[in-house]
Amino acid sequence: MAGIVLSGSCSSRLLLLRDREAGSNGASLAQYNGLKAVDTMHLPSSRTPKLSCSGSKCRTIRAMASPTVSAPKRETDPKKRIVITGMGLVSVFGSDIDNFYNKLLEGESGITQIDKFDATNYSVRFAGQIRDFSSKGYIDGKNDRRLDDCWRYCLVAGRRALDEANLGSEALEKLDKTRIGVLVGTGMGGLTAFSNGVEALIQKGYKKITPFFIPYSITNMGSALLAIDTGLMGPNYSISTACATANYCFYAAANHIRRGEADIMVAGGTEAAVMPTGIGGFIACRALSQRNDEPKRASRPWDKDRDGFVMGEGCGVLVMESLDHAMQRGANIIAEYLGGAVTCDAHHMTDPRSDGLGVSSCISKSLEDAGVNYVNAHATSTLAGDLAEVFKNTSEIKMNGTKSMIGHGLGAAGGLEAIATVKAITTGWLHPTINQDNLEPEVTIDTVPNVKKQHEVNVGTYSYSPTKTISNSFGFGGHNSVVVFAPFKP
Repeated sequence: MAGIVLSGSCSSRLLLLRDREAGSNGASLAQYNGLKAVDTMHLPSSRTPKLSCSGSKCRTIRAMASPTVSAPKRETDPKKRIVITGMGLVSVFGSDIDNFYNKLLEGESGITQIDKFDATNYSVRFAGQIRDFSSKGYIDGKNDRRLDDCWRYCLVAGRRALDEANLGSEALEKLDKTRIGVLVGTGMGGLTAFSNGVEALIQKGYKKITPFFIPYSITNMGSALLAIDTGLMGPNYSISTACATANYCFYAAANHIRRGEADIMVAGGTEAAVMPTGIGGFIACRALSQRNDEPKRASRPWDKDRDGFVMGEGCGVLVMESLDHAMQRGANIIAEYLGGAVTCDAHHMTDPRSDGLGVSSCISKSLEDAGVNYVNAHATSTLAGDLAEVFKNTSEIKMNGTKSMIGHGLGAAGGLEAIATVKAITTGWLHPTINQDNLEPEVTIDTVPNVKKQHEVNVGTYSYSPTKTISNSFGFGGHNSVVVFAPFKP
């Protein structure tokens, strides 16, 4: 992608800080090294920028341009080429993928008032809350009552992805299960189970803590439960890198296949943080939009009037498989995973580098062979964060924000958005970014405002130069991740 320059100087994990009163404790993250929007910068490689600082602490970081890299030799070994053979999700629009994408194409908002708990006294009372969720046919009644929603979403999305890949229980019995792994991560884990356990401890004492408190709270349990449910014995663990989680899982899963450690990996992200601690915690961070009077218009990426992100939840899972294995079993191939990149800002817990190097290097590492014409952006609707992903000189590229309709699914965001990206490839239609009434002047790329657009995502021939699409995720802790998908051509 020669000539692309990133505009903006901070990643989408940046919290919006408004000029309003701090919480009841009189403190906010703004007091700890100044989380603030910084001006757009275009830095030559020799420039040493001064970071915004507060108090007596300030440090300098030298901005280093990524070296020019020639186009890498693409994988031709069918054992190392990674294809997508199944997808599954749980979303604010239900668990059917076609319905999910049709709702996105229609520009329908899934943001509503919270009714999972009494949010009357909360300063934010809306979210991308999942309603009418059913695990029938996937989880037995006893476990369904015990499990945190985070794991319920994971089990249903994972099983649906396997079903779409024609890897139901009978098919799995014919395969070597030691070569099929699970890697479904989460940013926050079983937050309801954890909160309930702490509440029991405080109110009734440790003897009243359920024995499921620890198992259903820890972040590895999504992968573990899905493997136990299906008998998959390959690589199994979880990754927790905040909002970048699902993309990290895709990246790691693909590497297991390319190293010959697995034939199939079930990978993605899950989250269920629309509950008192989750909402309250992000309110305390001053991260959320407060448009309680118009929740459907609250998530507005790249719009001048954005005032924070909207909490979402759900799960998105892909079945990733070596081309060789997929062809041997006659699998239906949906798309191809070309690669990705992961980097770290190595700078601050939540405040991104002012030179944007962590984000830009992650994107450039994943795109160094060019050909991209569609970006599903992380775009959370935070004041400065949205500008981190804005490209310049990109007349052929379109970029949209799925979060404008479903909210920010945290650890699940990359999984849900990867599915939207693959659907864009297979349908030739890009969903709109809604609530774009007053676009930031720095945004010159086509963000598909308010109305869906046809976009030929499968142009080019398969000389490893087909048009590619990327899905970005950036998370608290400085974690940056980008994955690249393309149409599959034999």
